[in-house]
Amino acid sequence: MPDLHADPHLPAGLDAGTVVSLDDTDEIDTDVLIIGSGMGGGTLAWALRESGARVLVVERGGFLPREPENSQPEEMYLKGRYKNAGLWYDGRTGEPFEPGAYYWVGGNTKFYGASLPRFRRSDFVEVKHQEGRTRAWPFSYDDLEPFYSQVERLFDVHGQIGEDPTEPPHSSPYPFPPLAHEPTVERFADSLRSQGLHPFHTPNALNVLTQADRVAVTTADGCPDNTGMKSEAENKVVLPALRDGVKIMVQTEVTRLLTSPDGRRVIAAEARHQGRTIRINATRVALAAGAVNSAALLLRSATRAQPYGLGNSSGLLGRNYMVHNSTFFVGVNPLRTNTTKWQKTLGINDFYEAGDGTPYPLGNLQMLGKLQAPMLKPARSWAPMQALKFMSGRSLDIYLTSEDLPSRDNRVRVDGERILIDWTPTNVSAHHELVRRVTKMVRKAGYPLIFKQQMGIATNSHMCGTAVAGHDPADSVLDASCRSHDIENLWLADASFFPSSAALNPALTIAANALRIAPSVAAGLPT
Repeated sequence: MPDLHADPHLPAGLDAGTVVSLDDTDEIDTDVLIIGSGMGGGTLAWALRESGARVLVVERGGFLPREPENSQPEEMYLKGRYKNAGLWYDGRTGEPFEPGAYYWVGGNTKFYGASLPRFRRSDFVEVKHQEGRTRAWPFSYDDLEPFYSQVERLFDVHGQIGEDPTEPPHSSPYPFPPLAHEPTVERFADSLRSQGLHPFHTPNALNVLTQADRVAVTTADGCPDNTGMKSEAENKVVLPALRDGVKIMVQTEVTRLLTSPDGRRVIAAEARHQGRTIRINATRVALAAGAVNSAALLLRSATRAQPYGLGNSSGLLGRNYMVHNSTFFVGVNPLRTNTTKWQKTLGINDFYEAGDGTPYPLGNLQMLGKLQAPMLKPARSWAPMQALKFMSGRSLDIYLTSEDLPSRDNRVRVDGERILIDWTPTNVSAHHELVRRVTKMVRKAGYPLIFKQQMGIATNSHMCGTAVAGHDPADSVLDASCRSHDIENLWLADASFFPSSAALNPALTIAANALRIAPSVAAGLPT
């Protein structure tokens, strides 16, 4: 029988049996199997915690230890202390790369900057861009809006309505007031306003009250947070779900889904667990392993009846892979130090949608958490650490994001155990125009030295689109409830379903959609 798994990093307060291990059997049954414990899988588990159904979350990694090294960027960026995703491969060149993916309870949210914006109303409809068009979603902003509000409360989001002209309607205010700008960021905001722009306080799930709190979480954008002040999937949805009866298996990698003889249902999952293969029988399956791993699992689960992957009658499984065009942008004033501790409080969407002087959407500006020398070293390995310390102590650090448009040629493939990514960025001209405009703005704000680096194939924390949702089974993988058109008891609860990538952080939308589809997943199960 399953019993408590001996994990030295097991959070306190979990009942015996909540974290399960198959010590004397190779088989377990559940009503709902959720594969992945990040923003989508964790939130779905939370939504189903009181359904009466047996819910089992399977996580490839373990519980990330809370330790002093969490907040030390040299451990994260120079020593790779928490990297555990192995290698993926560039499908064009065959070259390996370390992806921006992490296998821990809570998924990539353990390392995110807690920026939780809503997508704009325009993100849900077809939009003309400079190099193509986006796909319309099979549901609208209004359909998702109540769930956005619920997730904002669940994750303690701090924000302010009315500053950003692109902000869509809210049925309820943000649960907490916005995080105030520190002096350097406030001066930048003043300069932007004097240039006729509309800087706003970004929605942020960071519960800091004092400057001492900000000091404690300075590295929480990019590093784990050992204070508990950052709202992420583990502390806000996974652990509450586990305390309400959901179970979890950690250090367990699902390798294949097994189907019924007619191919219409998933009946079980095979997984590697404690060095052997086990079987997890399930009535319903929700995949939330991330847009790449979810697609790869379905491709590897091909059968004689479905030789190109489960649920792939449209031929779109793995295709339309999107990750955003993104640039790390650093402005430096050698004569002015930046003492900001939590810099990620300001955003600009003046160029997010087409308008006067902007014929096509360009994208979003948001601040990065305050960069430190070890964070810069991997990108500038030739630079002396002392020079990087001087630079980062006087820098204003910005993240620029433009929409990556869907393309059938951008895709996930599998070659045995290897994951191959075919990706050629789209909509690059618009992104370059965004960088050009921001360069001008930042120099006017008093930062004459500009350093920038456009991110490549390995920067894929915003990956989406590999199993697009739509109404037509011939042109999509999932229906509007994110259930497979082909497999009647299979849902995808991560960003795989996104028909378009928008140009904003996807985490809030992933979580809101998980709440939206939860009733569909639970419908008809025993209670």
